[in-house]
Amino acid sequence: MIEIEFLGAAQGVTGSMHLVRTPHGNVLLDCGLFQGRRKESVERNRNLRVDPAEVHVAVLSHAHIDHSGSLPVLFKLGYRGAIYTTEATRDLSEAMLADAAAIQMHDAEWINAKVARGVTNMEPVEALYDQSHVDGVMAQMVGIPYHQKQPLLPGVTVTFYDAGHVLGSALVVLDIDDEGDMKRVLFSGDLGRHAMPILRDPEHPHGANVLILEGTYGDRLHPPRAQMEDDLAEIVAGAVRRGGKVVIPSFALERAQEVLYTLRRLHDAGRLPEIPVYLDSPLALKVTDVFRKHVGIYDEETRDMLANHQSPFNFPGLRYVESVRESMEVDAQPGPCVIIAASGMCEFGRVVHHLKAIVEDPASEVVIVGFMAQHTLGRRLVERRPKVRIHGVDWTRSCRVSVLEGFSAHADQQDLVNFAEETRKRGALRHVVLVHGEVPQLRALEQQLTERHFPSVSVPAEGDILSF
Repeated sequence: MIEIEFLGAAQGVTGSMHLVRTPHGNVLLDCGLFQGRRKESVERNRNLRVDPAEVHVAVLSHAHIDHSGSLPVLFKLGYRGAIYTTEATRDLSEAMLADAAAIQMHDAEWINAKVARGVTNMEPVEALYDQSHVDGVMAQMVGIPYHQKQPLLPGVTVTFYDAGHVLGSALVVLDIDDEGDMKRVLFSGDLGRHAMPILRDPEHPHGANVLILEGTYGDRLHPPRAQMEDDLAEIVAGAVRRGGKVVIPSFALERAQEVLYTLRRLHDAGRLPEIPVYLDSPLALKVTDVFRKHVGIYDEETRDMLANHQSPFNFPGLRYVESVRESMEVDAQPGPCVIIAASGMCEFGRVVHHLKAIVEDPASEVVIVGFMAQHTLGRRLVERRPKVRIHGVDWTRSCRVSVLEGFSAHADQQDLVNFAEETRKRGALRHVVLVHGEVPQLRALEQQLTERHFPSVSVPAEGDILSF
């Protein structure tokens, strides 16, 4: 018998983590960082829901921190087994995890200094891990190509297929010998969208008996790509008219590159006003370098652009910001500009300082281009709350807020239903398990699949176990 225990991103979005127990040993699918209320996040991330002694091998679907960010904690707690992932994800994880460690160390120092001066009521903070733990993880991480079957344990293999979500993202296929009965588990990780720029469309593996499917946007449809470009063009033009700034909180991986790509298209079409555009994320610069190493997994449009010696991530007016001093100067300078900065949920990193600089300016605008989890600053901005807390201080939000869901790298409801249908066509599907979504989104997707007569559709809570 095989069991899957759902340890994170079950009836929630962050902290993806699932433990597959087989007769041959246990496989951990993802080990992500939980993001939400600061106190709750610290507690959950320090105390993983899995005992490292129970993990015999780990598999990582992609490099986003809500899927990879707790691997250094796992290492810190004693895990010394292999971590299998795609080659691009391995390259990206080295930069992503190092950045996560540096941000934690920096934020802990900054917050603790404010606590010591008595200027905030926040509690002192200790970083979850440091660079030595990241180095330990990277020494254990093994990159393998798409479509190559890789033994994990006796009787258990993994094969990666392109998920089309971010560079290197994988659909994870586990083939498990259950006492002579071969069973196949398909884990979507985060599923990408069709006909989006830069990356290829998601693939469709055959023969899955169990599908673990994400449902981040299980209750809605995304607007088309053309509308995404129109909306961004209008927002930038409006900021120029008002003399305000546009701050775009963006994941350094994929979202920053997609925003740059879209701005380039607007520039080439003569639709981008003369305005400075700043990419204020040393991590995004490193990630963009990794993108240049893996051109073989781009879509045809992007490969053609590169073949003509054109960078999809550069255009006149774009400036890269590396030092903290340069970042502070961007906030201090007058006049309109566009600032793209990490992190995506507005909880850590330089974007928090940019938000603090414009939050009370009615001429400026925050543009949300990705999912924001509950109890994050990003979600409070999405909800357009009149008061938001930044660095322990309450601010009156006078800036504008726009939400452009068209930029999302996650599949929408129709994409998810179509993927499940294609999976059913290609194998003897017995169970569909919906994870990585908030409850209303997961229940809406569950209803869609149930109406289409999928067998055994479930929405597990944390700690629930599926046996098959």
